[in-house]
Amino acid sequence: MWQQLLKDLLAGDTRALARSISFVENEQEGYEQLLQALPHRPQAKITGITGPPGAGKSTLVDALIGEWVKEGKKLAVLCIDPSSPFNLGAVLGDRIRMSDWYTNENVFIRSLATRGSMGGLHPKIIEITELVKAAGFDDVIVETVGVGQSEIEIAGLADTTVVVVVPEAGDEVQTMKAGLMEIADIFVVNKSDRPDADTFVKNLRLMLAPAFATHAQEVPVIKTIASAHTGIEDLKKAISKHQQAGLKNERKAWLLAEKAYHLIQRRRMKDIDKAVLQKQLAQEENNTHFNLYRFIQPFTLPTKKH
Repeated sequence: MWQQLLKDLLAGDTRALARSISFVENEQEGYEQLLQALPHRPQAKITGITGPPGAGKSTLVDALIGEWVKEGKKLAVLCIDPSSPFNLGAVLGDRIRMSDWYTNENVFIRSLATRGSMGGLHPKIIEITELVKAAGFDDVIVETVGVGQSEIEIAGLADTTVVVVVPEAGDEVQTMKAGLMEIADIFVVNKSDRPDADTFVKNLRLMLAPAFATHAQEVPVIKTIASAHTGIEDLKKAISKHQQAGLKNERKAWLLAEKAYHLIQRRRMKDIDKAVLQKQLAQEENNTHFNLYRFIQPFTLPTKKH
């Protein structure tokens, strides 16, 4: 099954891409072989869009889609949404603001739930972006929920990280952790027609000054009014300039190492059943000689090196 799926995926079939994502998400039989057979396409660039809720990220993404489509590019958009606590599905899965693009053959949009992932990104976001790249898309936009550690993780995933804020976010920006200030390759002040926007932009540039030391080039601050498509072309040019500079994303190695560690850990744990452990521990409950650390020792013995 996965062989045909791979063939259709590499042919650019968007239905095959949608099926492949579900195939990997649900870890159906053969999904690992599918992933292992994917070609590496570093030329397809990932743009991460993050920022606090209410900053207008979805409207901004909708406007960016229009700019790239005008250039004849094939574009994939992965929207990371908060999970429903009941079924782990994406709460904002309908993405009303982007509905104009669902029938466009050059645009692929998929809402992904965080599924309780501590980092705020989808637990299989790396695999899914690789599937999208393999399907022949020129650019990938990943929009995050903007909470938790997702801002830091998106910096490892994306070639360019865009942080979106609004003029009223003064206090919020003041309390931003240094990490968030450092990960932004581009800052966008959206809804910049609101009062005090210019003052906010000036203050933001002053706050960013110390962070420039960690960047190979100055971090641009771009004013936009996404709902009116104002400033979107400037943003597109800034993203293109950053990606053409070919700056090395050292955080990507960190994210891949985290992912590799998780995959290795899961593979080594696959023969351990928590329910069986619980039953064994229940039997030991009244054993006065019981010691948890002796109990786990057989499970922690080193495996043979390959």
